[in-house]
Amino acid sequence: MILSTLGKIRSMMIGPAGPFREVIVYSRQGCSCCEKAMAELEKASSKYRLKIQLVDIDQDEKLLKLYHLEVPVIAIDGKVRFKGKINPVLLERILSHAPDSAEENDQKTE
Repeated sequence: MILSTLGKIRSMMIGPAGPFREVIVYSRQGCSCCEKAMAELEKASSKYRLKIQLVDIDQDEKLLKLYHLEVPVIAIDGKVRFKGKINPVLLERILSHAPDSAEENDQKTE
């Protein structure tokens, strides 16, 4: 319990620890679901080191065809994890594991 409390105090003082997680949010202007997803990611960034890149699909014809009605589309560490909205419980689970561990688990089940 003391270590957990110390970890929380440390995070509040110097920010989250661990490796940066690359997050790409494919979105479009005026998308309220995209705004909600960004708010969820910003909340998660207080606990995890997220490098968030926002991509407007209307600026890229290929992305527009690919994700037209599915925005927001959220890719974490190069893998699409969410379409339409973020599940906060699943987001927490994904971010709490090491970036490479998810890929290793995928390879073990194939």
